[in-house]
Amino acid sequence: MKLTVETLVHAPIARVWSAYTTPADITKWNFAIDTWHCPRATVDLREGGAFSSRMEAKDGSFGFDFAGTYTKIVRHELIEYSFGDRSGAVEFLESANGVTVRSTFDAETEHSIEQQRDGWQTILNNFKKYVEATA
Repeated sequence: MKLTVETLVHAPIARVWSAYTTPADITKWNFAIDTWHCPRATVDLREGGAFSSRMEAKDGSFGFDFAGTYTKIVRHELIEYSFGDRSGAVEFLESANGVTVRSTFDAETEHSIEQQRDGWQTILNNFKKYVEATA
């Protein structure tokens, strides 16, 4: 099952793209709740390139790496990737009002659909807040 979350970011496409693909920016927004953080991220932004984001509780009690491989890159428009046996895509849709960032991904079976959608949407909301504050 594919899930989709999206947000409208009021910033230029160049800033939105950069914040989504630059490790120093990713560490500022890539977490779902305030008691977690993203202490490190790596990006090799090319087809076949790898990415990884470390997500962990600030108290160190739990953490995991979200990692995968880029399968298609269209600058300022699309990022497709695989992670494990799942895949995802991020679309960047520019309009007069800003950039709609739409993330579609394969659901997993460990967490409910609602938990997955809410978690990914919260991360995307953090992204919007971060970009708009730094644009």
